[in-house]
Amino acid sequence: MGFVPELTVLVVDDEEAIADAVKNRLEAEGYRVVVAADGPDAIRQHAEHQPDLVVLDLMLPGMDGLEVCKEIQKVRWTPVLMLTAKTEEADKVAGFAVGADDYLTKPFSLRELAARVKAILRRMERIRASQSDGPVERGGLTIDPNRRRVMVDGAEVALTPLEFEILLALARDPGVVLGREQLMDRVWGYRDYAGGRVVDSHVARIRRKLGEDGVEPRFIRTVHGVGYAFEETA
Repeated sequence: MGFVPELTVLVVDDEEAIADAVKNRLEAEGYRVVVAADGPDAIRQHAEHQPDLVVLDLMLPGMDGLEVCKEIQKVRWTPVLMLTAKTEEADKVAGFAVGADDYLTKPFSLRELAARVKAILRRMERIRASQSDGPVERGGLTIDPNRRRVMVDGAEVALTPLEFEILLALARDPGVVLGREQLMDRVWGYRDYAGGRVVDSHVARIRRKLGEDGVEPRFIRTVHGVGYAFEETA
C-alpha cells in the first residue's frame, strides 16, 4: 500500500520504457499516475489533473525539465522530483533554484524512487500541519508558515519551497547548530551524506536573498565543519 491512497503523481519522461516502469511501480504503491511525454503535454496534464507531485525528467525534447518546472510552479506550487542523467552538481542546483524539491540521477532503482516520492509527500503533510502555527519573528525577519511568506524589515523575500523550509527549520531553533545531515533529515525527510554541498548551495542563496553579505551574518551563522545555526540575537 502507498503512503496515502489516491494521491496523483504526474510522470514526465520521453523514454516510454522508463515512464511505464515508474508508472507501474507508483501504481503498485497506491498512487494514481498520469503520464506525459514532453513539456507542453506536462503543462496541460498538470493543469487538468492538479497532481500532488510531479516526477520530471530534466532532459526533455524541445522544452526541458527546468522550463517545465518554472511554468508549473507559476500556476500552482507542486512538489517536483527531478530525474537527471547529469551528475554535475550545477545541474542539480539549477533544478532546485527553479522549484524542484529533490532529484534522482539516472540510472536509479524504482525502490529508491518510490522512497523519495513518499518522503516528499510526507514533507507536504508536515508543511500543511505547520500552517496552523503562528509566524516566527526574529529581529526584523518574519516567517509565516500559513501564508508561506518571508519578510525582512517589511519587504517580502521570494524563496523557493525548499529554501523556505530550510530557513524555517533554522529559525525555529535559534542558536542550535544543525548539521547538514540533520537539515537533510528535517527538510527532505531523509539523510543523504553526499548532499552537503546541496545544502550549502541552498543556504548561500537564502543568505543572498535575505541581504546578508557573508561577513557579518545577520540571521544565519556558519559553524565550520558542522553546519548552520540561526543567530540567537536576530
